[in-house]
Amino acid sequence: MNLEFDLNKVATPYYIVDERLLKKNLEILARIEKEANCHILLAQKAFSMFALYPLIAKYLSGTAASGLYEARLGYEEMGKENHVFSPAYKEEEFAEILAVSDHLIFNSFEQWQKFKEPALRAGKSCGLRINPEHSTQEHAIYDPCALGSRLGVTKGNFRPELLSGLEGLHFHTLCEQNADALVETLAAVEEQFGEYFAQLKWINFGGGHHITRSDYDVELLIETIKAFKQKYNLKVYLEPGEAVALNAGYLVSSVVDIVNNDLDIAILDTSAACHMPDVIEMPYRPNVIGAGQLDEKAYNYRFGGPTCLAGDIIGEYSFDQPLQSGDKVVFCDMAIYSMVKNNTFNGMPLPTIAKVTLEGKVEVVRTFAYEDFKNRLS
Repeated sequence: MNLEFDLNKVATPYYIVDERLLKKNLEILARIEKEANCHILLAQKAFSMFALYPLIAKYLSGTAASGLYEARLGYEEMGKENHVFSPAYKEEEFAEILAVSDHLIFNSFEQWQKFKEPALRAGKSCGLRINPEHSTQEHAIYDPCALGSRLGVTKGNFRPELLSGLEGLHFHTLCEQNADALVETLAAVEEQFGEYFAQLKWINFGGGHHITRSDYDVELLIETIKAFKQKYNLKVYLEPGEAVALNAGYLVSSVVDIVNNDLDIAILDTSAACHMPDVIEMPYRPNVIGAGQLDEKAYNYRFGGPTCLAGDIIGEYSFDQPLQSGDKVVFCDMAIYSMVKNNTFNGMPLPTIAKVTLEGKVEVVRTFAYEDFKNRLS
C-alpha cells in the first residue's frame, strides 16, 4: 500500500483521516440508502471526528448517540436526525437529552414508563431496544445477546400491554459482520417480535454491519431491507459506526529506541493502552504498512509503547530492512474506536488529529498539550 500524503507534514504521533477514503465509504452507504429506501445513521461511539461531520452529512441521514454528550455532539455538529439509546437514562440529564434528540430508545419497559410522559409531550418518537437472544458472533465482550446481557428486552420480559406510545423497535446484535448475519438475526427478531410490528412506524437494525468491507454482500443487504419493508411497511434505520470510516484513517508513529530481550523490541511514541485500546481489549494485531507477519520478512520486531505498563505491546512484525530510531510506523484502520477511546494514562500525550482533504492536502485539525492532561485531573 502506498500512502498518498506526506508522512512528515505532522509531528508524530498523530491520527490522520483521509477524506477521499471516507467519501468512498459514504458513497457506498448513500447508495444503500437510495436503493433500499432506508436511513443510515453514523454511530458516533465508533467515530466522532466532528470536523468531518459536514462531509458525512452530505451522505447520511443523521447520528446515533449513546448518551447526553454524544447526543449534543450530533445535534450541534451535524444537525440532522439524532437518535439516542442509553441502557439507563438519568433523570437529571433527561430534559437536556430531549432538547437535542428526535428519537429516543429505551432499554426497558421500566425506563419507558418512567420517561414516557415527558418524551411524548416533547414530541419525540420513542422506541424500545429488544434482545432476540440470538448470537451470531464469538466475541462475548461485544455480544449484546450473550447470556446475562443487560442490553435489550427479551421475549420473556416483553410486556405488550405497555406498547402504547412506542413507535419503534431497535436491535443491535452484530459486530463487524456480513449481511448473512443480519438475515439470520432478522429471522429471529421476526419470530419473536413480529406480531407487534403492525403497531409500529419504524425499526432500527442497529450497527455492526461491516458494509464498506471489500467482501461485504451489499446486494444481499439491499434485498433484505427491501423485502422487509415490503412485508411490514416500516421505516428502516441502520446505525453503522465502523463502516463509515473503515480503512479511512491511520495512526502514524515513530521509532524512539530499539532494545533487545530475546528479540528486537522497537519502542514507539504511541501506545496500545492509550492510543489504540482495542488492541489490548479485543485483542487484535493492527496492520502496519510495509510490515509482514513474524518471520515473513528478514527483520523481526515487537512493537511496544512508552508507558510503564509491561503489557503495552502492540504486536510482532517483520520488515525487509532493519528499523532505526526516527523511522515512521503507520498503523492502518485507526480512524475508528481510537480517538473516541484514547486516554492519558501515565501522562501520555494525546496524538494530534489531522486530515487529508479531498484535494489531497494535509491539514492539522487539533493538537493537544500538557493542559489537556492536567485539566482532566484535579
